[in-house]
Amino acid sequence: MINKIRQIIGTGRTILKDPYFDEGKLKSSEELGKSPSRTTIINALLELTASKNYLEIGVRNPDANYKKVNCVNKFSVDPGLEFKSNPVDFKLTSDDFFARLDANKLSGIDNSIRFDVVFIDGLHTSYQVDRDIENSLKYIHKTGFIVLHDCNPPTEYHQRENYDFKNSPAGIFWNGTTWKAFYKYRHRQDLYSICFDTDWGVGVISKSNFPLFNNISSIMSNPYFEYDVFNEHRLQHLNLVEFKEWASKL
Repeated sequence: MINKIRQIIGTGRTILKDPYFDEGKLKSSEELGKSPSRTTIINALLELTASKNYLEIGVRNPDANYKKVNCVNKFSVDPGLEFKSNPVDFKLTSDDFFARLDANKLSGIDNSIRFDVVFIDGLHTSYQVDRDIENSLKYIHKTGFIVLHDCNPPTEYHQRENYDFKNSPAGIFWNGTTWKAFYKYRHRQDLYSICFDTDWGVGVISKSNFPLFNNISSIMSNPYFEYDVFNEHRLQHLNLVEFKEWASKL
């Protein structure tokens, strides 16, 4: 039986013991213990560039990451659905931001800008992340980077589509289906990518080839984006690498 019932001696209470919840709790705890953070990775990538222009999509609380990023010019985008004070430059959805940028209808920035790093941490659904990647590709330098948070969900419950559903083995933790968009772009032969095995999976995409970056062309097939296939082949799907290993190659 999947669910095992055990009696708590002396209380008479019956507790449902579910191995899926045990695994979810364990995997979440393991992920929280990993390092470095996405901020450290972003700053390391910026050191490989001119460190002139940085864009963050999905800021929420800027104290968490945005303020710690080392770059000359920083731009922030967030509609403010999760953090009501929303102290960002552009109080817009990412779709609206890029549409206005394309049309040169934003104050303080125009469509001639090219970013050294674009960090995508907005709505974690594959269709939205797909659009954010595609839009960002138009605005990064040849040697710039697109960075994505939450590319490595440890269980199928962490990659649920509905953020509000928390009565699951993943509890409050939610990576969404970001991995599907990242996996899709790993098939692009004109792009190179890597995913650092830390902070729920920090995926990186570039137009230039850097140490340990690669694409998978058509070698690894998961045409229906099934989690079970992803889980069995996650190293290949993500090009999952320890950050220290990558840093040692620079």
